[in-house]
Amino acid sequence: MSADTEDAFQKELIELFVQEAQEWLQQIHVALDELQQAPPAERYRSLVQTIKVGITNLGGSAATINLNDVERASFSALPFVEAVQEPGARISADDFLALCKQLGHIHGALTRATGVTFELDPDQTSFDSAPRVIGTKELLVRLHALHKQSSAPGTFSRNLVQTMMVQAEGLMNRGMEQCNLASIQEFLDRLAEAEQGFLDLVRQDVPHLFTVFQALRNGGAASSSLQNGVERVAQLWSAAQQVNASHAMTFFMGLHSFLTIVMERRVMVGANRYAAVHSRLVQTVSSLEEWGQGGHAERAAIQSALRS
Repeated sequence: MSADTEDAFQKELIELFVQEAQEWLQQIHVALDELQQAPPAERYRSLVQTIKVGITNLGGSAATINLNDVERASFSALPFVEAVQEPGARISADDFLALCKQLGHIHGALTRATGVTFELDPDQTSFDSAPRVIGTKELLVRLHALHKQSSAPGTFSRNLVQTMMVQAEGLMNRGMEQCNLASIQEFLDRLAEAEQGFLDLVRQDVPHLFTVFQALRNGGAASSSLQNGVERVAQLWSAAQQVNASHAMTFFMGLHSFLTIVMERRVMVGANRYAAVHSRLVQTVSSLEEWGQGGHAERAAIQSALRS
């Protein structure tokens, strides 16, 4: 094989390796992000295995095409993975940071060896900066203080603080001494987004239900309109379950049964009964607006406690 042919072949091998390396690194980083959120033990071990396999494949492939620095950086990362591999062990944020920094060394070795810049997405945390953390015990202390405040008149009445206390206690039982503040904020943001989506759905669908009830009170509603109403209520019922709005879930479940009976003409319903159900629907919508405000207030209180 001529020198030119050999160089072309090596270049082709490196191009293939770069594609594979990018896929392995993506899998490794996704798994590491989830791992730091302390998932259940079985899932935790699966994520560690994903990271191990990715690093091993990366080092092994680098060795086959004589990228020695990449090979050494890859296999040097394995002890850092082993340091966090047992979910029941006492693992600190520093252990994860050390692994992140070692992955940064792999990125650097890959860039030097291939000429391709291997970087994380811009929205991911830099390897050189430690994630903002809070001690799990300290988190529990602050949540307990908030929980006491929640029993005072005029304060928030949602159970989010209590839910987070249970989660923090679970982390302590699994040996997690610190919590990533970014992960906590992400959890709160997901809750806010889900609740806002539910409230938007209520505001969208309830006017249609008002129209259906008005038609029923006036002597009847078209079967297609009534069927549409039943479907909307089923959707609201399901959405209430997803955000744990128990009072709304109970109401929409009952309303679904009521409208189904009306649609199937199993009983005769008087105008007064329709008016009463309509009034209950108005009250439920009003209480849901207060429920949404309560959730916002509780999340704001948690965020304030975490910043103090």
